[in-house]
Amino acid sequence: MRRPSLPVLLTALFAVLLTACTAAPDSGADDARTPSGDRWRPRPGTDWQWQLSGRLDTSVDVPVYDIDGFDHSKETVAKLHRDGRKVICYLSTGAWEDFRPDADDFPKSVIGRGNGWEGERWLDIRRTDVLEPLMAERLDMCRDKGFDAVEPDNMDGYRNRTGFPLTADDQLRYNRLLARLAHERGMSVGLKNDLDQIPELVDDFDFAVNEQCAQYGECAELTPFVEADKAVFHVEYELSTDRFCADSRRLELSSLLKKYELDAWRRAC
Repeated sequence: MRRPSLPVLLTALFAVLLTACTAAPDSGADDARTPSGDRWRPRPGTDWQWQLSGRLDTSVDVPVYDIDGFDHSKETVAKLHRDGRKVICYLSTGAWEDFRPDADDFPKSVIGRGNGWEGERWLDIRRTDVLEPLMAERLDMCRDKGFDAVEPDNMDGYRNRTGFPLTADDQLRYNRLLARLAHERGMSVGLKNDLDQIPELVDDFDFAVNEQCAQYGECAELTPFVEADKAVFHVEYELSTDRFCADSRRLELSSLLKKYELDAWRRAC
């Protein structure tokens, strides 16, 4: 085989170097668009505070705060960051709330039955053509305020009387949509309740948030998150800590006793 001449070798080498230099910016741009490697991933047993009402108490010595995304400012999130905390943005994504500033943006056709809380009604999660841009705007708000993660609430409408014939597939599709929207904005996202669909959704979510799994004997169903090295942030309202904390420690849940109004009061396991 004839060897290439020196000029040919130099020309080829220059072409390789030029390709590498011009390709590097594109690679960086891809990383910026999909910052999955930079997302916060809380591990099992991470302590936390969940406060959705009352004057925010920022003095609780825990690494994670979960607070209302609408009610708190960028400055509040920044203060919690300066104190070394990660901050989760609470949003209701499966129910309409008449007290939110964007309530009038939701057409009546997607608003269903009440969900048991004053001023709240289930949403028709099949209508992603309507809900996706509205939820994207809410997630933009969380991102712009500096939140690290999102807790989308009311993510199990298909198991409730919503006024719409929702199916399990509808719920999986919608929950994955919310996870994708959060990830596209560089935030992690938690699966709220929806225990039956954990096996299908554990890979799509970065942590779980659960209410009352101990009261209803369901905490073991959250094990797939712990096995995936993902935190389970858990709250009980009606059981004393001596009735659930031992199991919580065994299952590696991050468990609290809270009041239903979710004010600053807490008792951790």
